Amino acid sequence: MTRAEMLSNLVVEGRRYDLAKLRELAAELDLPLADVLVVAEHPVPACLLPPPRDGRALCEFAYRVTHCDHAQLASLEASVSRLVSADSSSGRGVSDAGAATASDRDGFAGVLDGLLRNRGFGVMELPFAGLSRSTINGMLNGRWHTLQQLKAMAGPLGWRYEDLAAVAGEPLGAFNDCSMLCHHVGRVYVAAIPLTTAQLIEACAEADRVSGREDQGAWRPWGRPLCPGEVVRQDGFDRG
Repeated sequence: MTRAEMLSNLVVEGRRYDLAKLRELAAELDLPLADVLVVAEHPVPACLLPPPRDGRALCEFAYRVTHCDHAQLASLEASVSRLVSADSSSGRGVSDAGAATASDRDGFAGVLDGLLRNRGFGVMELPFAGLSRSTINGMLNGRWHTLQQLKAMAGPLGWRYEDLAAVAGEPLGAFNDCSMLCHHVGRVYVAAIPLTTAQLIEACAEADRVSGREDQGAWRPWGRPLCPGEVVRQDGFDRG
């Protein structure tokens, strides 16, 4: 069975699969278990979802990641994973306790909504991916999805566009590809799912460091206490 057939079958039959089967599919497809649960219309346990965190910190992080090239993205993904591993409270075993409610949107619109929520993204937090916010809202409201739009959204989600097209039921074919972000960018966002606001701020600084963005620092929500050695600049950015 091809990847496209596996994903199409997951859309149709996934509600009948148990967690063990969905785990197996997630490993075989190399997709986050939370994403496979969304496609199969299963609730996503809260332990697989992002913790409560500052939306602007997430927005700043998402933007800074887009300045990295492929080698820098690989380095940043590793750094983000180390931040997660260093936090002993970030164990994310699967249970049904606190499971997130399924999206009330039908079909692919519900899947796309769920994939974004798995990463903590709303339309306002997404980096610019070559689509207007009204277009993304149209996709989320089930009004349209074209191959061009799916390719643009696949990058920040960390998905292959062919996989997203299979889930959307969109036949592959030629299209005007003007996508801006590749799936390596999305892999960093997936790695960052467990990060708290404070960890996102650290990841912002690391993204600036590896990409070579000069004199930017990492944005700090004003309510967060300063860490030792931090200095607040007038523009609202930190410099340790």
